[in-house]
Amino acid sequence: MTVKIACSGFTGRITAGIAALFLWQGTASAEIPAALFEALGIAQDAPPDVLYDAVAARYRDASQGAGRGKFADLWEPIAFSAYLDPTNHYQGRDDLDFEVSAQDCTSCHETVTPNWVHSWQNSVHGDLDAIRALPDEDSRAYKKAMISEVEGNLQAMGVLAEGTVLGAVGCADCHMGVGAEAGNHKTDLVLPDAAACGQCHVREFAERESERDTLSWPQGQWPDGRPSHALSMLANYETAIWAGMAEREIAEGCTMCHTTQATCNQCHTRHEFSVAQARKPEVCSNCHNGVDHNEFEAFMLSRHGIIYQTGGDAWDWEAPLSEAFTSAGYTAPTYQTCHMESGGDYSHNLVQKVRWGFAPMPSIAENLDHPWFEDRKQLWLATCSQCHSPSFADSYFQMIDKGTTQGVGLVEEARTVMTGLFNDGLLIGQTTNRPAPPAPDEDAVGGFFGLFVSNGNNPTAVEYEFAQMWEQEVMRHFKGLAHANPGGFTYSQGWSELIGSLARIRDEDTRLREKAALEERIRVLEAKQ
Repeated sequence: MTVKIACSGFTGRITAGIAALFLWQGTASAEIPAALFEALGIAQDAPPDVLYDAVAARYRDASQGAGRGKFADLWEPIAFSAYLDPTNHYQGRDDLDFEVSAQDCTSCHETVTPNWVHSWQNSVHGDLDAIRALPDEDSRAYKKAMISEVEGNLQAMGVLAEGTVLGAVGCADCHMGVGAEAGNHKTDLVLPDAAACGQCHVREFAERESERDTLSWPQGQWPDGRPSHALSMLANYETAIWAGMAEREIAEGCTMCHTTQATCNQCHTRHEFSVAQARKPEVCSNCHNGVDHNEFEAFMLSRHGIIYQTGGDAWDWEAPLSEAFTSAGYTAPTYQTCHMESGGDYSHNLVQKVRWGFAPMPSIAENLDHPWFEDRKQLWLATCSQCHSPSFADSYFQMIDKGTTQGVGLVEEARTVMTGLFNDGLLIGQTTNRPAPPAPDEDAVGGFFGLFVSNGNNPTAVEYEFAQMWEQEVMRHFKGLAHANPGGFTYSQGWSELIGSLARIRDEDTRLREKAALEERIRVLEAKQ
């Protein structure tokens, strides 16, 4: 006999003999890189409660990337900051200071925000029994095991009684705490962070957090664990000009994409959390577009993107990524099949194959034969060889690496010219009208700050061009190569842009030096009079 009950805030039912913990051992932890367990000092077969506690403790540790970063005393959040980084900034509203029960949520929000309710009702959270009722041949049937895995996680944590299965995940479970039955709408309500999602989805949370542990650059090109989703907010907060600029509303435009550390919502849109949606390239486009990371544009203009746009409607987006090229019928790769896969496993760690990072630089170009870079290249070749011959994949990666290195070379030619102008004091207004950038930034020729602030002749026009060159144009060049968009690294963008910037920088160098020489001749002549 099955009895419907309300159990610790979940709608549940008691069924004899249910124990899902066995699902964890040897299966649920398989996609979590060993480096995470080593970093946390726990065994790879640690039960889900032990794993969650360790991952969540590090996630919330200010000394390991949580909080507002080392420049926190230089800036103040604006009202909208509360919704971008709720853990650090959200405070309950005074007009919501009243008690509610878990059952009140949908009845009230059907009037206040009906779209939220409709999204939740369409979600897996809204009706777990609908998933359990699916026939095994349904491409969504794999979610049955995922539900059992979540139940095992919660049972291990003592949140869900053994023998109890979930019927739904309600509003209060996410916004007041797993199992909450009632609370104060002002003081108890929270906007969930990634750790809140991780309490149920331990494996996925650990996979994402393992990005910190699988990205340690051999020559120190980037800080450990970066660039990544797991430490994206830290990278934002500790960018000097982000912290120093007075125009906080503009600064928060950067934060809008760096929230992946703070929440899971950037990829799994609330309140439906559709994995079918999350598997489509458009989900990534919200952040991965634009002048310095135009991955979406490059992908969509590639042959891969064209196949997706013309045939993707026939693919089964409900099937797990591991079945993309088999039962799901994909005929081209997507962001997700390329970047979530490593060594044949799919996970929420998207950096296990990163080689060039988010800024092609000489210290990468000069070390591509290092084993660290070579090992990652081999992982990429295995990924590409799912569709292409190994020789095809290898030849294209030679093209990516050599073409990107050539682009870096143009940037360094320009850097030499710009550094010479700066060291010789020849930039316009350099000795008469060059205020320092806002603290904590320090003045530098063509610095990143020059894309966001202008004061006096800092930056000069030629510095702004150089900043665009090293921070944007060479990135578009690399992204065009990496995503097989021909125009993206030859003529439309990339190489031709870099050539144009270098030409204008050389022209300005000649003009300024000729001007300085003329002024010196005049000074000498005047001194003789």
